[in-house]
Amino acid sequence: MRVLLIGDVVARPGRVAVMERIQDLREQYRIDLSVLNAENVAGGFSITPPLAEQLFAAGIDVMTSGNHIFDKREVVEYIQRQPRLLRPANYPPNTPGKGLWLGEVRGVRVAVMNLIGRVFMGATDDPFRVANELVNSLPADVRVRIVDMHCEATSEKIAMGRFLDGRVSSVTGTHTHVQTADEQILSGGTAYLTDLGMTGSHAGVIGMKTEDVLARFTSVTARRAEHSTGGVRINAAVVDIDETTGRARSITRLSLPHES
Repeated sequence: MRVLLIGDVVARPGRVAVMERIQDLREQYRIDLSVLNAENVAGGFSITPPLAEQLFAAGIDVMTSGNHIFDKREVVEYIQRQPRLLRPANYPPNTPGKGLWLGEVRGVRVAVMNLIGRVFMGATDDPFRVANELVNSLPADVRVRIVDMHCEATSEKIAMGRFLDGRVSSVTGTHTHVQTADEQILSGGTAYLTDLGMTGSHAGVIGMKTEDVLARFTSVTARRAEHSTGGVRINAAVVDIDETTGRARSITRLSLPHES
């Protein structure tokens, strides 16, 4: 099975690039399952139900998220009825939505899990304990297991990769919007990449206008940054997984320029 993992999609430049390219990418890389981090889709903060439906209709199968998922209040109701939009599994138990999706792709059972880190992030439950519980809860025949580890610290992401090595098919990081170059297959057969990077405009500062970000760094009265335009790239990875064992055969990092 070949899985396309798309890094944080930021605002209109990112979502337009995905919608215009997803079918070509699926064909070019022979993709069976596409997973996208959607926490920055709507203007850089969260996602709205109409935008989520557009991305699903375009060819995205499952969406993960992170600390910005509930910045749009309309997500609260939507995420409860849309199982393919995930929020971090280690949020408090009463949080709307789920952090695990179980599905079937070409007759193969698949799990997608969403976790959030604690270093330099908000207060959440222990992602390692919750990851262990999620993996242990999976039926034995669910061998293809995809994990999005959404966090700031590279050490925490690497630790999660080592923690789950041999028990899941891939662990890839999101949140920093900067793609790392450490793609590898860990000793237990788990594909790993510290951060998928950002899908959106690379002409500013992690998807936002340079002048707005500089104002926030140099002033206490600056307004929230607006998204930048230009220099659009799709940052992602393709993981090839042995369906019988759940082990990854390869991981290929992508950073593709896009012009609408």
